[in-house]
Amino acid sequence: MQNILGIETSCDETGVAVFNPDRGIVADLVYTQADHATYGGVVPELASRDHVRKLPAMIREALDQADLKPAELDAIAYTAGPGLAGALLVGASTAVGLASALDKPAIAVHHMEGHLLSPLLATPAPDFPFVALLVSGGHTMLVAVEGFADYRVLGETLDDAAGEAFDKTARLMGLGYPGGPEVACLAERGDPARFDFPRPMTNRPGLDFSFSGLKTHTRQLVAQVNESDYRHIAAGFQQAVVDTLAIKCRRALKETRMERLVIAGGVSANRRLREKLDMTLPGQVYYPDLKLCTDNGAMIAFAGWYRRAEATTDGKIAVRPRWAIDALRR
Repeated sequence: MQNILGIETSCDETGVAVFNPDRGIVADLVYTQADHATYGGVVPELASRDHVRKLPAMIREALDQADLKPAELDAIAYTAGPGLAGALLVGASTAVGLASALDKPAIAVHHMEGHLLSPLLATPAPDFPFVALLVSGGHTMLVAVEGFADYRVLGETLDDAAGEAFDKTARLMGLGYPGGPEVACLAERGDPARFDFPRPMTNRPGLDFSFSGLKTHTRQLVAQVNESDYRHIAAGFQQAVVDTLAIKCRRALKETRMERLVIAGGVSANRRLREKLDMTLPGQVYYPDLKLCTDNGAMIAFAGWYRRAEATTDGKIAVRPRWAIDALRR
């Protein structure tokens, strides 16, 4: 199995890519939906409609980039979960329908496994085993990875994910959406020590996360200061998130006695987080390429290649909006 088309539609990014194990990623397209900025967050119905509108043309363009005809595809991989039910169904029905029309198999892929495996596309790539920090708008978790499909969740967020906390903080200060890059940009002009911020759940044992209290603390500060101080709030908030993630990663490496950390997901693109982890962790830290940090079809095509033994031709369309990563098996 050589040419795998990957389709990602779990939330508000439409991703289409082609992976070939000999050539690597030979096509990679991502469309980020902008309409949600008006509402300060993702509107599921709008997300689904945009996926329907964009997917056909993006698939054609990806095949052109890869210099492939549809019949030269060997399989179509798609995100089956977790994610927004309607958005997942758009990608799944497109993938299964296309696979059936081409008489090719379809491969259902776990969205977070796609993120987890994406640093293996980088150079140098990490060897198993490693600890993975998966940190995005919808997820924040630490996973012990002994090998492919051998995953054990060490800790996860009890409320808001780190990326979600960034988005909500941006909204409090009237910044754009998605909030992570906006807060990070504003933070570059601020003093992270100007205001005190908590490092939630770092003064107790365990590897779980909680960012709702940090969000509440930020809301209270925003209500008390002038807009000229927003840059300091952004800097302090960002540093608190970065410090919290770094403390938990260091703790996870110590508890598992592993020497490698892999970080993936949208927040893994944060420059301050990368600097902090590189400076303070005892082992090696691996990241995906910046273009593979946010949701994308390349990671789905790549994970699909790993899951090629599970390819099916039964034509069934099934999605799992809630799907634990440690439930995956070979």
